[in-house]
Amino acid sequence: MSQDWEVTRIAGSLGAEVRGIVIAEVGTVEAEKLLTLLLEHQVLFFPGQHPDENEHVAFGRLFGELAGHPNLKNPFTKSAEIFELAASKGGIADEWHSDITFQEEPSKISILHMIKCPNVGGDTMWSNAYKAYEELSPPMRDLCDGLTALHDAAPHGKPEDMAVHPVVRIHPVTKRKSLFVNEHFTRRIVEMSFDESETLLGHLKRWVSNPRFTVRYRWSEGTVAIWDNRCTQHFVLNDFDEERVIQRVTVMGDVPEGVHPPRWEPYLRTQSAAATSRHDAQLNRFLGRKAAGLESNRK
Repeated sequence: MSQDWEVTRIAGSLGAEVRGIVIAEVGTVEAEKLLTLLLEHQVLFFPGQHPDENEHVAFGRLFGELAGHPNLKNPFTKSAEIFELAASKGGIADEWHSDITFQEEPSKISILHMIKCPNVGGDTMWSNAYKAYEELSPPMRDLCDGLTALHDAAPHGKPEDMAVHPVVRIHPVTKRKSLFVNEHFTRRIVEMSFDESETLLGHLKRWVSNPRFTVRYRWSEGTVAIWDNRCTQHFVLNDFDEERVIQRVTVMGDVPEGVHPPRWEPYLRTQSAAATSRHDAQLNRFLGRKAAGLESNRK
């Protein structure tokens, strides 16, 4: 089956379209070959698929354990393993992000089915986070290698859902380093003051969206896309008026690994509680919760 696949690169940095495949007929052998292609291209597109929900879920399970979204409700489908976004219900992911980084174990892979798309607009962009890291200056790479960042689910109304991840992570398979902070979920650099963090994070968030690192994809209904959240970020262009509905299955179980442990202690203000900013208070809450969990595990 895979011998008949036609694989066409669609941008210089990442992305390929795959034809001659029916994802509803893919088995474990073909899934392994697709995973190899994914590691090479980071995001793959399969036009003209139109899988039903069961076929979509079955395809996703070939790559690992699936989970629905922890915070957001589907507007139409009742499937527990499918996450659905409809533009008419406010579902437009128009900030750069990697999926579910506010969890300790975020998403490894996402697989999207374009159910309904506008006639014009609504494209999605992906960025190559390997290149975003590799094209930083050597001093900036060295600094980022030693930092961690706090991510939270504030965009979903749940800022108490938090996790700390390395600013630079190592892909568990390719062993390449990539930038792992994003516009949507990353709040601050743990080892820096809030003002310093805002300056650095602002630069890194803009940097990852540099057009040289990206691919822009024009959807057609029935297209399926699969991408590696461990080395990409994505962004929906909110430039349309018609309905846009996507369904996604999300392969979970990623454990982000940094280059080495953080080089510095968390930066926490020593002033009174009244003088502590809400950003420091959030970090205090997270670190306190983490310490309480470690203490509980020792008992």
